Order: sequence, then C-alpha cells, then structure tokens
Amino acid sequence: MNIIHFLKNWTLPAAMVTGTVVYLIFAYVPFLESAAIFFDHILDYIFPWFMFLILFVTFCKIDFRKMRPRKWHMWVSLFQIVVSFLFVWVIVHHRMEGNSRIFIESLLTCVIGPGAAAAAIVTDKLGGNLTSMTTFTFISNFVTALLVPICFPLIDPDISMGFWASFLLILYKVCSILVLPMILAYIVKHYMKRFHQFILSVPDLSYYLWACSLTIVTGTTVKHICHAGTTVGFLMLIAVSSLVLCIIQFVVGRAIGSRHNAVIDAGQALGQKNTAFAIWIAYTYLNPLSSVGPGCYILWQNIVNSIELWEKRKKDEQKAKSPSKNS
Repeated sequence: MNIIHFLKNWTLPAAMVTGTVVYLIFAYVPFLESAAIFFDHILDYIFPWFMFLILFVTFCKIDFRKMRPRKWHMWVSLFQIVVSFLFVWVIVHHRMEGNSRIFIESLLTCVIGPGAAAAAIVTDKLGGNLTSMTTFTFISNFVTALLVPICFPLIDPDISMGFWASFLLILYKVCSILVLPMILAYIVKHYMKRFHQFILSVPDLSYYLWACSLTIVTGTTVKHICHAGTTVGFLMLIAVSSLVLCIIQFVVGRAIGSRHNAVIDAGQALGQKNTAFAIWIAYTYLNPLSSVGPGCYILWQNIVNSIELWEKRKKDEQKAKSPSKNS
C-alpha cells in the first residue's frame, strides 16, 4: 500500500524514471536489440492514440458553452509571438551558423511550440479552470500554425514548403489531435450519457493515461539525446538553457495570470509546451539536433508540474488537518 500511495503522489517522476530506465535497458543490453526495434515501431504507432484518449477523457469534463477567449489568452499568445520573432531576429541579424544557430533554434522550438494538450489535466488537478485552459490550447495551436510558416523561411529561405502547405500540414495535425477527440467527447456527453458517466466515475483517468504517454515520450527523449551526435558540453548548454527558459515561461505566465485572476491557468498555458509537436517541428524545418531543446524541456516542465502538484497536495492535507472555523 505504501508503494501504491507513493506512485499516486509521484506519478510524473515515476513515469519519467521508468521511461528512461526502460529505454537504457533496451538500448544497451545486446540481446534486447531486436526487441527494441520491434517495440520502437509499436510505441510510435500507439503514442498518438494515447494523446487522443487523454484529450477525449479531458474534454468529457468541460462545459462547451463556456469555451470563450479570455484576456490572458491574448497576453500569453503575445509573449509567444514576440519571443519567437526575437529568436528569429537574432539568427537572421547575426547570420548564425553551426552550433550557435542550433542553440538558438533549440530555444526557439521551446517557445514557438503550442501549449501542451495535457496542460489542461495539470491545471484541473491544481484547481484551475479546465474550460479556459482547453480554449487556450486551441488558440495556441492556431498561433503556432501561423508562426511556423512565417518564421522558419526567414531562418532558412531554402525551405521548399510554402506558407499554405506548412499551415495546412500543421492545421491537419492540430485537427487530428485536438478537434476529433473534442467532437467525440461532445457526442458522448450529449447522446451517450451512461458511457459519459462511466468515464467521469473513473478518478484521474486522463491523468494516469497522460503518465503512460509521458513514459513513452521520456524514453524517446532520452533516445534523441543519446544519439544527438555532439559534445556533452554542448548538450549540457542546451539542457541548462532550456531549464532557464522553462522557469521564465512559467513565471511570466503566472505573472500575466495574476492580473486576470488566472494564475494557475496562465502559468500552465505558457510554461507547459507540446514538446512532442516541437520536436516534430525541429526535425521537419530545422537542424534535427535542435530537437534536443524541447527534448530536455519536457523533463523540466514535468519536474515543475510535479513540484506544483506536491505543493497543492501539501496545502490540501493541511486544510484537512486544520479545524474548521465553525467548530
């Protein structure tokens, strides 16, 4: 029972450690090489389905009638746009090449990437507004779909994919990951009420599904880092810089939210990124080595999430222990 209690309290760190250890075992134990290749293809196939299920379960909880833009959505999106263009300007103005360019590109992907779909899950557990956070997820993905085909040709004019082709490709990925589970959740909520109640009756279902996906993503991240093909010092520079950027985005997000009574929501919106999408962006448009940035970012943001959930749990325990004012 102590082990189960520990895993419930520290689900995210346990998922990251599990993903790391499992990858290292399969990667460096010679007789498991064929099994590693076999499972690698399976994990690539099932990961999008995990995300689909996570969002479907999350969307089953929201009130669709309350989905509307908020003021903090605009300010968080503005930060994403301004900082993205700032990084692009640095690369273009200084005509960066080699490792210096890869370094800035790795940070750019951590900013230009959309808010994580799973951010709504953490926001909900921290006591934030699930519906408002879900609304921002759509806005953030649309902003990214506009930014990428504008910014990346400025960095590399030889990119063959035009604006509309890039925009539609990203929009297609957004729709397949976000819109379809939302439509399905709407149908289930309004026309399959028994099934809807069953989904709601399973406590923290989306959270534990997300932990499973985090295990897969962490293993994939460690794989990219191990096969980065560069020096340890350069990898450490990217890792530390992505940590600093992660902290900055959480702090700025919470500062924006404090002005609009949405500290938790805005903090998660700006700080928690869809790093799997950011890694795909890096591989598609930039130097593949720049994917190390969002790869490290996923570890940092989930450590921050774990600390936030721990603090929330401690506050709840203190409230439960303290006598009520009316007693």
